[in-house]
Amino acid sequence: MTRPKVSEVKAIKTIKDLPVGTYGSAFNLVEKNSSWRSVKPIINEDLCVQCEECYLTCPDGVIYLDNFEMKIDYDFCKGCGICAKSCGMKAITMEREE
Repeated sequence: MTRPKVSEVKAIKTIKDLPVGTYGSAFNLVEKNSSWRSVKPIINEDLCVQCEECYLTCPDGVIYLDNFEMKIDYDFCKGCGICAKSCGMKAITMEREE
């Protein structure tokens, strides 16, 4: 396993120094959140109908539509499996990380 890249933590002096959204380098010492994940979601494009249910239920917002295909940003996916459970088409399976 490789060590995640460490970034400099800046001092927070005012409310404007706080990051907007769920990810901000001022709060995280790493630029990836996935280093501890043991399983990851895999989307079967043959079964996926782009209903975007996985996009709506992902707590980390790592699923997105790109060129009519659902994609996953594995740098920030934590492998929780909520997307796979919410997929009515069973197009997402959780596979062991290698």
